[in-house]
Amino acid sequence: MEHIEHLGIAVTNLEVSIPTYEKLLNTKCYKQEAVESEHVITAFFKTANNKIELLQATSDKSAIAKFIEKRGEGLHHVAYLVKNINTEMDRLKTEGFRLLNEQPKRGADNKLICFVHPKDASGVLMELCQEISE
Repeated sequence: MEHIEHLGIAVTNLEVSIPTYEKLLNTKCYKQEAVESEHVITAFFKTANNKIELLQATSDKSAIAKFIEKRGEGLHHVAYLVKNINTEMDRLKTEGFRLLNEQPKRGADNKLICFVHPKDASGVLMELCQEISE
């Protein structure tokens, strides 16, 4: 793993949360994107070398909707940039980690993604991210 790519924060309403985070971080939201497969809309912020992703559910089927129902708004996941997501997934499986995806899938911000089960990472949902080169 190279470094933390972003922190994902579950929110109930981007229209409320975006202005709040723009004030808090003293920067504008640079991108919003719907990820249909995950039933979410995302909003991204960048400060120096750090990125924050806000996630709002678009359906009750969304993991974000279930997370907020159970725990309320807050930190949802920590995403790590990897050079080769398939190699990293194989390494983690060999080490005994459970992955929530059998194959990488397309996520927001031009990334391939895969999640590591939080029960295997001290209760923290971890996301692997690889840039998609097109």
